[in-house]
Amino acid sequence: MKRLYSLILLLAISGAAQTAQAVTFKMATLSPEGSVWMTKMREGAAEIKKRTHGRVKFKFYPGGVMGDSNAVLRKIRIGQLHGGALTGGTLTRFYKDNQIYSLVMKYRTPDEIKYIRKNLDATVQAGIKKGGFTTFGFAEAGFAYVMSSTNPVPSVAVLQKQKAWIPANDDVALEAVRTFGVTPIPLPLGDVLAGLQTGLINTIAASPIGALALQWYTQIKYITDLPVLYSYGVLAISNKAFKKAKADDQKIISEVYTKVFKELDVINHKDNKSALAALKNQGVKFIKPSAAQVKEWLAFAKKSQQRLIETGKVSKEIVAKVDALLQKYQARK
Repeated sequence: MKRLYSLILLLAISGAAQTAQAVTFKMATLSPEGSVWMTKMREGAAEIKKRTHGRVKFKFYPGGVMGDSNAVLRKIRIGQLHGGALTGGTLTRFYKDNQIYSLVMKYRTPDEIKYIRKNLDATVQAGIKKGGFTTFGFAEAGFAYVMSSTNPVPSVAVLQKQKAWIPANDDVALEAVRTFGVTPIPLPLGDVLAGLQTGLINTIAASPIGALALQWYTQIKYITDLPVLYSYGVLAISNKAFKKAKADDQKIISEVYTKVFKELDVINHKDNKSALAALKNQGVKFIKPSAAQVKEWLAFAKKSQQRLIETGKVSKEIVAKVDALLQKYQARK
């Protein structure tokens, strides 16, 4: 009888220990259900659940139902959420140099940014980790272009007269746009479509796949055929929440979602090309700036970068690293 009680007690303790290591990560995202992002993230979650024998599960809240980025971060802080699929800029307050990829007109071609990312992704990922979030690599959202619902915007002079949107509570974007002489209108991503429809804003900067996925393209008539900045997305889980999974399960999560984000990176790169073609097919007019206008854009972009360094929004050290890498890349071409 004593042996039976001992066995029952041992099983109870073992079961309690396993339960303590089980975790369900609650994750928010603006990505709509059915999008490639949601499809891939759900596939990853299913593989993780299987490989951890049900100890690790993911519950996603897609389509922005948990609010904008600030609302999501607030809910992560109080434990209502554990993380989310976020735009890179969302995590700037935790690691400012993750904005190095989004400097205005710093990178001119997909090959350039691919080379820079190959050399800096690990650094940026480590910085975000130190700031409080575990990530699994970055997925390209693509180069953003200036898009307008009312008139062509071939030059900075014309841009200055527009009702231009920037993401709400994005201090880096605000500082950069102000350098261009623009007084922007901040809005959460979820309010951009309504803003375009009502005329509250008439100019945005967005990647082709972003404009299509979020239905912004329905209001767009003109695109300035000049990439202005690069954007990316991440799947981020707070370190505090991530540590609740047992060590072996953490390795599985990292392995699976690193693979998923490598796949998304490739898919999004291809989809951006297709999205540009789709926008043309929708009748959106592509405006090619003149050589003089391009020179003007680049001059303002250089001032913008310098201003971000001076105000401490991005470190001069990481900008110097990028400049050295760009010189090395261009010397090879």
